Amino acid sequence: MTLKEELQTRNFSIYGQWIAIINIILCIALGIANIFHVNWVIAFSIVAIVQGLVVIFVEIPFLLKICPLTDRFINFIKGFNQNLPRAGFYLLMAAIQYVSCAAMVTSLLAIAIMFTLASLCYGLAAIKGQEFMTSSTLGGAGIARQIL
Repeated sequence: MTLKEELQTRNFSIYGQWIAIINIILCIALGIANIFHVNWVIAFSIVAIVQGLVVIFVEIPFLLKICPLTDRFINFIKGFNQNLPRAGFYLLMAAIQYVSCAAMVTSLLAIAIMFTLASLCYGLAAIKGQEFMTSSTLGGAGIARQIL
């Protein structure tokens, strides 16, 4: 399937995955950009970078095969192979970044909003009873199913 065909399936888990992919870039870029503040924002910037790296493994599962990782981390990531666990995962990630606003409102708010959108998409997919799908553009559903 092409990206256009995937988006036309109206499966919210595909939408959630693509929002999360965009958020990976935001986490790393904005985490680096905000690391130069002088207050608690530095800690949340580091957390944003780590979140971006974790989301890479959640959303692109074939990386679990090619990167040397511990079994504990791989089992942790495998726990998010359904819509509802991913919705909760992204909601928790959003909450962490919303807390950063208590220190100072920065561009990390964009990360929190995007995590919230990803959580809503996965949550809607779970509520509507849609099948959990991964993008074939990002390694294919067949590869994702073999790993998970």
